[in-house]
Amino acid sequence: MPTRPDQASEEQSLRWAARRTQVGARIRELRLSQNLSQEALALESGLSRNMIIGIEWGKKSVAYERLWDIAEVLEVPVAELLIGSDQAAISTPYRGGRRPMGSAGSQSR
Repeated sequence: MPTRPDQASEEQSLRWAARRTQVGARIRELRLSQNLSQEALALESGLSRNMIIGIEWGKKSVAYERLWDIAEVLEVPVAELLIGSDQAAISTPYRGGRRPMGSAGSQSR
């Protein structure tokens, strides 16, 4: 299990990039629906405008604590940042190459 981004496999890095892009796009969608500028979201959430830009474009990672700050400004539950309005979930959990739970061939021990 990688502990730093430079230790991640290419597959894991791509998965993380896709998640950053999805969450960032959702933040942008919610911000625009409320006619908030990036500057306003930045000021009210305590982040810099450049950080908001990077998050929205999937270029910057954000500490999960900051997701609550962003959600508070956007007046949505934090889960709304992770789940789009038209989808149930943005991704399935990474299982490290293991079989999914309950798959055929698994044995009780």
